[in-house]
Amino acid sequence: MNILVIGSGGREHALCLKLYESDNSNNIYCNPGNPGIQQIAQNVQFDVNNEDLLISFCKDEKIKLVVVGPEQPLAMGIADKLRQNGINCFGPSEYASQLESSKSFAKEFMDEFNIPTASYKTFESKDLSDCFRYIENSDLPIVIKADGLAGGKGVYISNDKNEAKQIAEDFFEGKFGEASKKIVIEQFLDGVEASIFAICDGENFILLPPSQDYKRAKDGDLGLNTGGMGSFSPTPFVDYKILEDVKTKIVSQVLKGMKSRKNRFIGCLFVGIMIVNNKPFVIEFNVRFGDPETQSVLSLIEGDLAKLFYTASIGSLEKNCISIKKDKYACTVILASEGYPENFNKGFEIKGLQNNSSLKDRFIFHAGTKIENNKIVNSGGRVLGITAVANSLKEAKENAYNLAEGIDFENKYYRRDIADSAIK
Repeated sequence: MNILVIGSGGREHALCLKLYESDNSNNIYCNPGNPGIQQIAQNVQFDVNNEDLLISFCKDEKIKLVVVGPEQPLAMGIADKLRQNGINCFGPSEYASQLESSKSFAKEFMDEFNIPTASYKTFESKDLSDCFRYIENSDLPIVIKADGLAGGKGVYISNDKNEAKQIAEDFFEGKFGEASKKIVIEQFLDGVEASIFAICDGENFILLPPSQDYKRAKDGDLGLNTGGMGSFSPTPFVDYKILEDVKTKIVSQVLKGMKSRKNRFIGCLFVGIMIVNNKPFVIEFNVRFGDPETQSVLSLIEGDLAKLFYTASIGSLEKNCISIKKDKYACTVILASEGYPENFNKGFEIKGLQNNSSLKDRFIFHAGTKIENNKIVNSGGRVLGITAVANSLKEAKENAYNLAEGIDFENKYYRRDIADSAIK
C-alpha cells in the first residue's frame, strides 16, 4: 500500500524506516520530511492544513494510509478530514485529540472515567486572585501547566510560591499565546516517570515496550524543559503489575470513555505515567508517538508496522503483525544545537554522517537538518537522534555515545547521562 507520513522530525524518520521495512508498504511519502527521510521515502511539500491539497494528493497517489506524526495537525482535525473523504488515518479525531491539546479536558475526562492522576484545579486569566490563593494554600513543589499545546515546554515545577505566582501570571499574559490563557495547577507526584505507547483501533489495543525520556536540557536533569534530549527502552522501572494497571485502569478506560462519547480513539495513545508506590498515575496524555521515545521503542520492533497501523485505522487491529526483539535494549541520544531550547545558531555543516550510515543495530535519525549548497546542515534545536540496540542497556548506551562522538557540527551539544538512571 502507499502511505503518507506527516511530519519532519526524528520520530517521523523512525516511523518511515519501520514502514519502509514492512511487507505491506509500497511507496512511502513524507510531508515535509527531511534529508534523512528522503533516503527511504519521497519527501513532498504542501500545506497539510489545506484540505483540498491534502485530499487531492492522497487520491492522486492512491494513498491507502496516512500516519500523522505531530500533534498540531491532529488537534486541527486532519484525521476527521481524511476519514470524511474515505482515506484511512492512523490518528485520532479532533475531539479525541483534546486529551493532548487541552490539559483541562484530559483532567476532566480522567475524573469522569476514574483514571488515576494527580489532584488539580483549572484557572483562567480572570481567576488570577483565586489562582494566587490556591498557590498559597498548596504544598510545594507546585506543578503549573499551560492548558494548550506548547511544544513540550509548557510545564513548570516550582519550589517557591512567589515564583509559582509569577509563572502563572506570565502564562496568563501569553507566554505560550492562547495555549496558556488557561492553566492547570496540580499536585506534585514524587516517583519514577515512564512513557508507554498503546496502538489503538477504537476498542482493542497493544502496548509497545515502556520507555523513559529526558526532558531537561542539561545533565542531572538541570536546565530548561525541552522536547526531549534522549530516551531508552525498555525501562526496568515498569514491571508486569504496572503494565497490567496501565492496561486495565488507564488505556481500557480511555477507549471505553471515548467510545461512550461517540469518538472512538484510533491511533497511538501515549501514556505518560509517574510510578508512586508501585502504582501508575497519568501525568500526561499525548495522542501520537513521542519524540525521542519513538526512536528507541520502534528500534525494538520486528514485523509489519504498516499492517499494524492499517488494521488499527480500520478498527480491526491485528496484534500479531509485530513482535518485540527478545532481550534487546535501545538507547537514543539527541545531538542538539548549543543554546537549545532558546537561541541557537543554524547552518553548520554536519560531518561524519556518511561514515556511520550503515552500521548494524545503530541508527542516525534526522530531525533539525536540511540540505544547503549540497551539504547537510543543522536547521533546528534538536538536530539528530543517535540510537543503538544491544543485548544490554549499558552496551546500547556505549554504542550510541560512540556513534554520537563520530558525528560533528559546530556548537554540537548533548547530554552525557542518558540511561544512567537505569544502569546498575
